[in-house]
Amino acid sequence: MEDILMDEKEQEELLGERYALALERIREIPQESVCKEAFQKYFSKMAAFTELMNRTWNVVERGKLRQMSMEELQAQNEELYRDILPQHYDTCYGNPDYAVDCLGESMGQMLCFLYAELRGMIPAAFELNRFGMVIRMELLLEVYQAYVCAAQEGVEQAGGEGTGETVQKCLPQKEAVRQILYWYVSDYYESETMQHTARLLCPERGFARGIIMESDLSDLRYLYYYGEYVTENELETARHLNSMSADKIQLMADTYTEGYRIGFAVGNKDISIKETVNIRYFLGFERMIRQAVENFDRIGLQATFYRAGSNIFQGRSVNKNGWSGANPNKQFDYDHREDLALILDGALAERRLEGLRNAFEKCKTQAAVFGGPAVLEIFGEKPFVPKTKKQAAHLSEKQQKLSVEYAGKAGALQNEYIKGEERSFTIIAFPVPDIGEQFAEIFDDIVRINTLDYKLYQGIQQKIIDALDKGLTVRVKGSGENRTDLTVQLHTLEDPASQTNFENCVADVNIPVGEVFTSPLLGGTKGILHVTRVFLNELEYKDLWLQFEDGWVTDYGCANFASKEENRKYIKDNVLHHHDRLPLGEFAIGTNTTAYVAARKYGIEDKMPILIAEKTGPHFAVGDTCYSHAENVRVYNPDGKEIIAKDNEVSVLRDTDVSRAYFQCHTDITIPYDELGEVSVLTGEGEPITIIRNGQFVLPGCEELNRAMEEQQT
Repeated sequence: MEDILMDEKEQEELLGERYALALERIREIPQESVCKEAFQKYFSKMAAFTELMNRTWNVVERGKLRQMSMEELQAQNEELYRDILPQHYDTCYGNPDYAVDCLGESMGQMLCFLYAELRGMIPAAFELNRFGMVIRMELLLEVYQAYVCAAQEGVEQAGGEGTGETVQKCLPQKEAVRQILYWYVSDYYESETMQHTARLLCPERGFARGIIMESDLSDLRYLYYYGEYVTENELETARHLNSMSADKIQLMADTYTEGYRIGFAVGNKDISIKETVNIRYFLGFERMIRQAVENFDRIGLQATFYRAGSNIFQGRSVNKNGWSGANPNKQFDYDHREDLALILDGALAERRLEGLRNAFEKCKTQAAVFGGPAVLEIFGEKPFVPKTKKQAAHLSEKQQKLSVEYAGKAGALQNEYIKGEERSFTIIAFPVPDIGEQFAEIFDDIVRINTLDYKLYQGIQQKIIDALDKGLTVRVKGSGENRTDLTVQLHTLEDPASQTNFENCVADVNIPVGEVFTSPLLGGTKGILHVTRVFLNELEYKDLWLQFEDGWVTDYGCANFASKEENRKYIKDNVLHHHDRLPLGEFAIGTNTTAYVAARKYGIEDKMPILIAEKTGPHFAVGDTCYSHAENVRVYNPDGKEIIAKDNEVSVLRDTDVSRAYFQCHTDITIPYDELGEVSVLTGEGEPITIIRNGQFVLPGCEELNRAMEEQQT
């Protein structure tokens, strides 16, 4: 806190002094032979990386980055990320298996943690964030000094006659190193969180905005100005957007920004009281994002930008949240996703909450006028199947509970400052060149899918809703190898003339068009949900199944790993997000058969993002309801009926115990049409009304939805 309260100029001067002193000491490490050889080699490697980051800082600070040729920028980019690339990862200290093999079980995990944290200097150098550089350099020195002191103590204990063998046996206590990491996170969590919160809420903190709005986007060198990893995906995406007409770029941007605006209107929320929108995107889409920034400016919203997490404070995840370049190695992020396990306890969890509250309190004025995120996702990258490594840090059961409790409290805290009933969002997705040789054609088809006639779908979907509103339960059954057999309990409509259970979803918050959805009741919802293969948040699941009793997941499994225990842990970590169980938060019927046919046409079903995949069949979400934190806002369909199914038996607890009402997760799982046997609704009179049979819409008035599939067959 002392740094934050100081005058900005004095703070910079002090940071400059700390930086110079730390760099001078780090440069001495490779010349020393204090530690056991394996550890000296490790620390020398970390010193070399720090020197690389110092050179990078100097290049950026002196304005030389923009003077470099494309070849020079590419060489620099490769040097920054070489260590963690898949072809080098087997001998990288960021690989927990290698770190433990080289450095031992006692120290390997913690020094692997340190390696990963030092890589946080890459964004700090490009953003000229002296604080971010200094704290990591000092962390390296503090850990190294623990080894130096241990060696010196060994010599003293030997009466000053220490030999190389004596020194090599003298290592610091594991707890001493853990305490260094612990206090690093505890001491700097608030400062780092304040920086991140400011980037989320304050337009003037947008490092990326300057690159987007001021660069010559026809000169692809700009992609290397971020400090993110750049591959042919980003380069070719940028080239493709540069080849598109201004009208098409405008159409893409308009769909994106109008979806955001319409989301407020449909959600009965006042956009006029908002002043900012957070844009999240991937490198290569700058031409569209520039136009989107201008669109948002015209409706009175300034864009904010923050980089996806790359350190222990914001966390690492295979699924990037923020703006990002290519992921140099998803296994690296997967290996480090639970690094907090090395230090997490109740006191640190409370410290994190305290830091988060102080950050929001400092930015409370900006938080009140923040509208929410506008997200551009990508898809088509090579599927990632993670390897579960024994030597990676894993949360204990106690720590999992702490993490779940923290997520709940952090979500509630955020909602105090950024009120759920006042904010909205939008999400759109586009493919990247990794999707295959037909990238250009696929991209054009996705643009077409994202801009389908929502009025046509709105009318058809209303017919589906009218049928569903006659029922008490919905039955969903799979076909062929799909074992799904689920009964979904619907809310009772007290006044069917003015009320509805399902929202008629067109192209607003979830682009493209194509679903009707509800938050079902838990009591009476039961059965098994099964998909033969699905990708959720970039992770593959084979033969995924979830068993429901009274709306709660009571059992689950998949076929990814050889043992039942590994499969269950995989699901608990990545679908249940460490919860022992989760409720069914959403049931929906996707209607976008055009997207389904496009996926089949190009053979990219396994690469479609959930944003589009959820529109290609019925889907179910485990976790929070569709209206999480906005249940009290009255929402209406275009026909004027009010949507009353916004709560379930869990979310209603928000008025008595908010900690039990939300789970801070919502994972959609879709059954594709070709695995679907039946979707039917059972009326109060016991009569079934069939909506889909054997993958075809059979409800009168929905014939248009079958046309795309019929054309594919011919």
